Amino acid sequence: MRVTTDSASPTTLGIEKLLLAAPRGYCAGVDRAVQTVELALERYGPPVYVRKEIVHNKHVVEQLRARGAIFVDQETEVPEGSVTVFSAHGVAPSVRVNAQARRLRTIDATCPLVTKVHVEARRFVADGYTVVLIGHDGHEEVEGTLGEAPEQIVLVQSEADVEELEVADPQKVAFITQTTLAVDETLSIIERLRERFPAIVGPRTDDICYATTNRQAAVRQLATLCELVLVVGSRNSSNSQRLVEVARDSGARSHLIDNAGEVDEEWLEGVTTLGISSGASAPEELVQELVERFGKRGVTDVSELEVTREDVRFMLPKTIRPNVRRD
Repeated sequence: MRVTTDSASPTTLGIEKLLLAAPRGYCAGVDRAVQTVELALERYGPPVYVRKEIVHNKHVVEQLRARGAIFVDQETEVPEGSVTVFSAHGVAPSVRVNAQARRLRTIDATCPLVTKVHVEARRFVADGYTVVLIGHDGHEEVEGTLGEAPEQIVLVQSEADVEELEVADPQKVAFITQTTLAVDETLSIIERLRERFPAIVGPRTDDICYATTNRQAAVRQLATLCELVLVVGSRNSSNSQRLVEVARDSGARSHLIDNAGEVDEEWLEGVTTLGISSGASAPEELVQELVERFGKRGVTDVSELEVTREDVRFMLPKTIRPNVRRD
């Protein structure tokens, strides 16, 4: 991709080129979740209640709020009988019980890859394993997964946590992971778990989602070609934070920004090639606003570094899926 601008004014920066990571931005689970709220608003009209942020992006949440979505921390805050959407990060079984008791009309926008982790957790627990969940304390996805069996699932965040881990039976340990972790860091934790518990078992396929893996791989390559990598995403987005870490670990300076207005001019000093990526919950329009900002300042060489192509799509939840006419 090459973008040119009509600006005749010379660049006021030393930046000669913008290099955009591909893939970047929305993953299939985020796209599905955002569409779910939009369709719920169209079908039922506002207000539609959403438990937690539907996805971790300020811009998306504000857009949906303007259309009539009401975001709440807990399902117990929702008026009885109301339409309620569960976020992409998933919920604990207790949340579903509370929602049923309040007769909420629920629409589950949990990412299917998060649902996969919940299913794994239940399977391991049913087979009598202590389940080690690798993830970040306080993250909504982690809270939902822990809620599947709080007495049998333990959280570890680092190799140091693994060292302190005590389990009832070292021969009956399983591990699962949060879907948005840094790939390399997670592998090192899994290796340490295997050293401490040689009989440990894991999921049949990797829990870290394809989009997280692909975006980190793209940024890893991008960082070798740029002095600075800007990642578009919100502060509470785990996968966006990991992209910044990957860029830094790969040799580039990197910063997380919610939008183009957050770029600090001091970051740009000495930069000739600027890399840009975005987290899996950041809409592409925010990236394009950033590109346009530099275009107006005379940076006209814009290209993509494509590492892999994504063609993953998830069906909408059955409860909100538009009727398909069959001829």
